[in-house]
Amino acid sequence: MKKTFLLILFVAISGFPGLTQAQEKQKEAPSVPTMQEVVVTATRSERTVDKIGGNTATVITSEDIEAKKQMTVEEVLKGIPGLDVAANGGLGSQTSVFIRGADSKNTLVLVDGVMFNDPSSPTRSADLGNLTVDNIERIEVVRGPMSVLYGSNATAGVVNIITKKGRGRPTVHVGAEGGSFNTWKVYGDTAGAYKKFNFSVSGSRTETGGFSIADDDNRRILHDGNTSEKDGWKNTTVTGKFGVDITPDFDINGTVRYLDSETKLDDYFSGNFPDFNAGYAVDQVDFDPATFLSTPNPNGTKKQQVDNQQLIYKADIHNFFFERIVESTLYFQGSNLERDGLDADGAASFDLDGKTQEFGWQGSFNHKDINLLYLGASYFKEFLDSNASSLDKDQNITSFWVQDQLFIGDGFDIIGGIRYDDHERAGSATTFRIAPAYTFQQTETTIKGSYGTGFRAPSLFELFSDYGNENLKEEKSKGWDVGIEQPVFENKVRLGVTYFDMQFEDRIDFDMSTYAYNQLPGGTKTKGLEAFVRFTPISDLTFLLNYTYTDTEDPEGKPLVRRPENKVSLNARYRFLEKGTVNLDVYWVDERKTISSAKDVNGNRVEELDAYTLVNVSAHYDLFEWMQVYGRIDNLFDEFYEEAWSFATPGISAFGGVKFSF
Repeated sequence: MKKTFLLILFVAISGFPGLTQAQEKQKEAPSVPTMQEVVVTATRSERTVDKIGGNTATVITSEDIEAKKQMTVEEVLKGIPGLDVAANGGLGSQTSVFIRGADSKNTLVLVDGVMFNDPSSPTRSADLGNLTVDNIERIEVVRGPMSVLYGSNATAGVVNIITKKGRGRPTVHVGAEGGSFNTWKVYGDTAGAYKKFNFSVSGSRTETGGFSIADDDNRRILHDGNTSEKDGWKNTTVTGKFGVDITPDFDINGTVRYLDSETKLDDYFSGNFPDFNAGYAVDQVDFDPATFLSTPNPNGTKKQQVDNQQLIYKADIHNFFFERIVESTLYFQGSNLERDGLDADGAASFDLDGKTQEFGWQGSFNHKDINLLYLGASYFKEFLDSNASSLDKDQNITSFWVQDQLFIGDGFDIIGGIRYDDHERAGSATTFRIAPAYTFQQTETTIKGSYGTGFRAPSLFELFSDYGNENLKEEKSKGWDVGIEQPVFENKVRLGVTYFDMQFEDRIDFDMSTYAYNQLPGGTKTKGLEAFVRFTPISDLTFLLNYTYTDTEDPEGKPLVRRPENKVSLNARYRFLEKGTVNLDVYWVDERKTISSAKDVNGNRVEELDAYTLVNVSAHYDLFEWMQVYGRIDNLFDEFYEEAWSFATPGISAFGGVKFSF
C-alpha cells in the first residue's frame, strides 16, 4: 500500500496544477534546450552526459552548490537517486554514504580522481563529515559496479568530487557567514588564467559550537546531564589546482587539497556483560577495570574528540599525438590521513595514519569519433600505521584495464571493458562491464542498461588488526540495471526510470562467533527503482522530483541497516530579476532499520528509526556586481529525526552571509 501511495504521489506532483499554469503562461516562449553536462567518472574521459553509454550518472553542478548554500558535501548529496547519507551527529561527525543499498565500503569516493576513502578505517570506507564544498566545480555520482575502471571499493558506485579549474580573467572572492549553534565561516578564493598558466586556489575556516551529539530531544535515552554537552567542530580547508599549457598538445597539471579538523564527540553506552542491556549515545561513560562495569557519568570531563589532518595530491603530464588521435596521461597521486582520538578524560585513545600512493598511465585512441579505445595501468599501495597498537602494515595492487566505446549509426552507443587486478595478499581478480544505450531519433527516447562485476580487496585493518584474519580473500559483486529516459513538451519535461539489481558474495564482516573478521556464507542482495521528473516551464524556473525504492537483504534475509526502502526528494529553483535565486529542497525518508545494539534506556530493542520530512530553503541576491547577500533556513518545520539511533540532528536553524567579488 505504501509503495502504491508513493508512486501516485510521484505522478501527482510531476503534474502539479501550478506547474501547468506556469507552462500555459509561457506557451509563447521558446523551448528550453537540453543542457548536456560534462561527465568524467563514467568513462575516465571527458564526455557529455549523452555520450556515456548505458552508465547511470548524476551531476551536481557548481550552480547547484551555489543555490543550496550548504557547507559540506554530505549536505548537497541528499536527494540524489539511489544514494543515501547517514551522519552520527552534526557537522564534522562521521558520515557514511550508501549507493543502491550496498555497504558504505562498496562506494569509492574520489577527489579529482584521487581516493578519499580512508585506508586506516576498519573497512576502508569514506567519511564525508569533514569534506566541505570549497572550490568544487561539480560532483559526479555513477551508480553500479565500476571496478572495471576504478578497482577495489567501486563495487556499488563512485562519487567523484572535481575541483574548479582557473579560466579567463583572474577573479577574487571573499566572504563570511554565520548563524545557529554559534556557527561562523570565513573564506576566500582566486582563480583565472594568464598566458599558459591557469590556477584556482581557495581557503576557508569554519567553526561551530554545535549541539549535543547524544540526542537531547530523544525521550527514550538517558538524560539527567548525559545529553547536555555541546559538541563543536572546527575545520580549515585549503585547495589548489594548477596547470601549465606547454604547447596546445602538452600540459602539466597539479591538484592539492588539505583539511585540518577537530570534532567533539560523545560516548556510547552499551551496558555491561553479559546482558548489554543498553545501546545509545551519552556524553561520557566511565569504565572500571576492576569490576569491568561501565557507568554513564554526566559530571565527567567530557573531552572526547577526533582530530583529522588530510592531504590529497595529484600531478599529471598530459599529451596529444598524431593530430589528437592519440591521448596520453601519466600521473602520480595519493593521500595522507592522520587521525588522532582522545577519550573522555583527554587521554589518547587511538593514533592512526593511513596513506595511499598510486602511479599510473592512461591512454586513448580516437578513430573518427566512432571508436574510442582506452588503455590503462597502475600500481597502487596503501599503508596503515597505528602507534596505539604497534600496527604498521602495507599492501599493493597492480592493475591493467582496457575499455572500448563504439558509436554505431545515429543512436547506438556501447561501452565495454575488462580489468585485471593482482593484489599482493588477496590474489588476482578479473572484472568486466558492458553498458549499451540506444536513442530513437524521432522520439528522442533513450533505452540504456549495464551489467558489470566488481571486487573489493580486504582492508589492512580487516587483515592485520587484533580482530583481523590474514586468510581473507576479495569480496565479489555483480550488478545490472536497465532504464529509459524520455523528453516531452519540447524538452521542457524529462522523465526517467531505472531498475537495478546487485548481489555481493564472500562479504567480509565482523563475526561475533570468532570475534574476528571473516568471509560470511551466503549472499547479500539489493534491488530497486530510481525515477525522476525534471520540469522547466520557463528558463528561470526548474522543478526536479526524484524517487528511489530500495530493497536490501543480508545472508539471513534481513534488511540492511540505515537504508530507507523509499525516499522522495523535490528541488524547486527560481531565478528572478537576473540577480536573485530562491532554492527549495524537500526530502522525505522512509523508516530504516537500526544496528543490532540499539536499545532504549529500559533495555528494549529499538528496531527502526521513524520516517521524516526535511525542508530546507535558501536564497541569494546580487546587490551589486561585486556584492552578494545570501541566507538559508535548514529544517524549516523543526522536524525531529535521527539518521542513526540516539545521535542528534539539527533542528530549525538559520544562516546568513555576504560575498564580495573583485
